[in-house]
Amino acid sequence: MHQTDILIIGTGIAGAVAAITAADMGKSVTILTKTPEILSGNTAYAQGGIIYKGLTDSPQKLKQDILDAGAGHSWEPAVDFLCTEGPPLVEKLLIERFKVNFDRNGDNSLDLTSEGAHSQARIIHSKDNTGVTIQSALINQLKAHKNITILLEHTAVDLMTLSHHSSNSLDIYEKPACFGAIVLDGQSGKVYPIYASHTILATGGLGQIYLHSTNPEESTGDGIGLAWRAGARCFNLQFIQFHPTSFFGERERFLISESVRGEGGILIDKNGTEFMTAFHDSGSLAPRDIVARGISQRMLDSGHPCVYLDISFKDAEWIKGRFPTIYNKCITFGVDITKEPIPVVPAAHYSCGGVGVSLRGRTSLKRLYAIGEVACTGVHGANRLASTSLLESVVWAVKAAEDAVRGSKGDDYFPHIYPWKEEDDFVDPALIAQDWLTIKNTMWNYVGLVRTRQRLLRARTILRHLQSEIEQFYQKAKMTRSVVELRNGVQTALAVTSATLEAPKSLGSHYLQESHARSVMIE
Repeated sequence: MHQTDILIIGTGIAGAVAAITAADMGKSVTILTKTPEILSGNTAYAQGGIIYKGLTDSPQKLKQDILDAGAGHSWEPAVDFLCTEGPPLVEKLLIERFKVNFDRNGDNSLDLTSEGAHSQARIIHSKDNTGVTIQSALINQLKAHKNITILLEHTAVDLMTLSHHSSNSLDIYEKPACFGAIVLDGQSGKVYPIYASHTILATGGLGQIYLHSTNPEESTGDGIGLAWRAGARCFNLQFIQFHPTSFFGERERFLISESVRGEGGILIDKNGTEFMTAFHDSGSLAPRDIVARGISQRMLDSGHPCVYLDISFKDAEWIKGRFPTIYNKCITFGVDITKEPIPVVPAAHYSCGGVGVSLRGRTSLKRLYAIGEVACTGVHGANRLASTSLLESVVWAVKAAEDAVRGSKGDDYFPHIYPWKEEDDFVDPALIAQDWLTIKNTMWNYVGLVRTRQRLLRARTILRHLQSEIEQFYQKAKMTRSVVELRNGVQTALAVTSATLEAPKSLGSHYLQESHARSVMIE
């Protein structure tokens, strides 16, 4: 029997910090990722940076910016917690302990930049590759720690709970609790249980349920699917943040960091006219949802399939030094950002909602925690302030790990479970590909940047039918990562759609319009 004190699903910044924290406190930690490499998930795609503290900053100033961006829907205790605990933890862990190579000025002070809706420069960064820099430093710590076991190419199939998996029928009367997960070893094909006193979901985002997304291919909403089936409370799922600026190309979408606008980049239309000032006093630095809808409206008005982000008026060498990743990526698609504007469109970027958690990362299921993007702490409200996500991940990772280590009565109960039944039906990749296209197109066109009730009702009907078919398929199929992802993807899409239908008015990143109104769909 594979047993561990703490099981962590996901190896991004949240999972890694939680693992290191718990392992430092003497607990055995097993951390897994479904990918062949530890470097996976959305953390590596975080270009802009992480909030630290500005020269004249304060917790109250940061709090106000978060509340303003969150459209009045943020949970203040969580915001206060982030603003007071966050910057000191960044200094203690990322800067001092892990020695993350953040950019510095000539006097060795940290280089501070600004992003949309921030009242001052308070974001530290590593060029335009901050996430990879942070995650790489954490991975070195994971590999070196004697209390941490790393499992690559391991996919969580289901969370094990007393009510669903215990062979003792009387456990149904106990307080709902999680005691580990059933996982698939992608190399051997074996499905087996990992028992854990505490389980921490750190599975990241859900962007791949949308046709256009800045997220990596592994962001298929696994954590929401796992938690939903286990019975954990999820909320605020209607608040999907669409990043205003993803590269618009025939073959690929990738993130053009908000820091490009923070450093002076201007959004212009096909005629070279700056247009965001017509939508918000902050122009191109308005909150993300306003910028995304402004771009959408200008595309609709102009009949053009994209708008442009122009920073070419700045010094070419400075651009290459500040944004090397974006520069090189754009060059491969024939766009030189030192000489011409970047074609951009909105794309699904970040889920402000998720598995509901307390200030200690506890979910509604005993012994189960959620941290990072899969969790809903209440900090982001209806719309996330730029660069808060990495900070939130660090804070809740530390607090959840510390709480799990302290534990409580009954955390060492591991019931007998029903044995896993192997199935061997052929998995037709054409079926999986087509089902994903249905999910992605349905979510993009009906539960996307602009919603109507009629579209949402249509989406729910389509997804309910599809989920029924996928579940029947899953029950007989040979277990593979692609099968598990598809099952989680349709469940997550349906959960998002249901939450959106239950939200009767526009707020933040959830935008409803009358069914007869015009809107743009990006092909």
